[in-house]
Amino acid sequence: MKTFGWIGWMAVLLAGNVSGVWADDPTPLSNKEAIGLVQEHANFLWTLIAAALVFFMQAGFAMVETGFTRAKNAINIMMKNLMDFSMGSIAFWAVGFGLMFGATGTGWFGTTGFFLSDYKPDGEPWVLAFWMFQVVFAATAATIVSGAMAERTKFVGYLLYSVVLSGLIYPIFGSWAWGGLLNGGGWLENLGFIDFAGSTVVHSVGGWAALAGALVLGPRLGKYGRDGAIKPIMGHSMTLAALGVFILWLGWFGFNAGSTTTADKSIAMIFVNTNLAAAAGAIVAMAVSWFKFGKPEVGMSLNGVLAGLVAITAGCANVLPGSAIVIGAVAGGVVVLAVLFFERIRIDDPVGAISVHGVCGAWGTLAAGLFNMGGTSLGIIGVQLLGIAACFLWTFPTAFVMFKAIDKFVGLRVSAEEELEGLDFAEHGGVAYPDFGISTHGGVMPLGAGAPAAAVMGVRRPVVQE
Repeated sequence: MKTFGWIGWMAVLLAGNVSGVWADDPTPLSNKEAIGLVQEHANFLWTLIAAALVFFMQAGFAMVETGFTRAKNAINIMMKNLMDFSMGSIAFWAVGFGLMFGATGTGWFGTTGFFLSDYKPDGEPWVLAFWMFQVVFAATAATIVSGAMAERTKFVGYLLYSVVLSGLIYPIFGSWAWGGLLNGGGWLENLGFIDFAGSTVVHSVGGWAALAGALVLGPRLGKYGRDGAIKPIMGHSMTLAALGVFILWLGWFGFNAGSTTTADKSIAMIFVNTNLAAAAGAIVAMAVSWFKFGKPEVGMSLNGVLAGLVAITAGCANVLPGSAIVIGAVAGGVVVLAVLFFERIRIDDPVGAISVHGVCGAWGTLAAGLFNMGGTSLGIIGVQLLGIAACFLWTFPTAFVMFKAIDKFVGLRVSAEEELEGLDFAEHGGVAYPDFGISTHGGVMPLGAGAPAAAVMGVRRPVVQE
């Protein structure tokens, strides 16, 4: 009696009451329907909680990008992250969701579901929960580009880009790989393409669009000397950057495990794989940077976390934990080398977005085939490589044309004077840190001795410069 306890007796009484309610219809079907209803409600709840976690990643991206850039552009970074989610949500509601998940007869894009027309007030509400989970993914793809184009992009040009990426570029490729999750059926998924949570669909799309944007914009003033020497432009707050990475790490549990859209036991392994890959990425990135620079560099270590997270996103549900460590570790090394490579070829990416999301997204997608729990084959690897190539061949040229068009018709880059003054004041009429004076070291290396533009133009530096 004592061992059984009051909880046990309450359960017995509850069971008696339930059996009384169902006394008129005690068939197994009634029990099955009740259990199914509980599972359905749990699926809704888990999917929306995961969507909230992925939404919180917007704060993480904002902190990372702000920390890795200069204080004179902090307001601009905040505004871009605020508005790419706001503009992107409307674009995805109106057009993107239908293109990505609408019914299709070709496997190339959807043709129904625009303006959430698939939802009827008296109909099945799952489409609303599914839309909410998918719109935060679209916003993630859009905000990736912000970091690579930071500190020199016109705000109006950025708003236009956010609409096109969220409403067209991302959904089209997404329909090829994920359309069958609702009403569609893309040609890539029909071939067996593995990208469970979006190493390619989300991250490489964002990364390759970032590459296009950085190429069209060109490097920041002072990034390269006249002799081609690389001049570091230090971020103003590694504290904010680290906070952002921890927020992203948390949000990624919703990003990956939430992609089940089902509250079941499968999410446990996805959580473990996600965490192990991130940890391995951080350790290896730290080690590689320590070897190359003589010190364990914080920026590279932080990007190692993100590289591991991006890489495991494709295979988080179909690789074992040991494989997740290998995938994350390789990504941690690759991201350091990729950041240095893009710097050497004069592609200025202030936060390493191209390397983290584009390059490591491609690696993670290939790794999902290489380490597949069900076994691998040349056919599986071939489909993975095809998906990686298709993503680049769709995203990069389309984004490049988009950025060129924006540059021609409304302008993409701010003037040299505005860039030197800072986008906070030039674009938004304010400063992020009004109570602080000019920093004389740490973050002040944009022009240096090799870039005399400020002296030539006689630009007056604002009170808060770096």
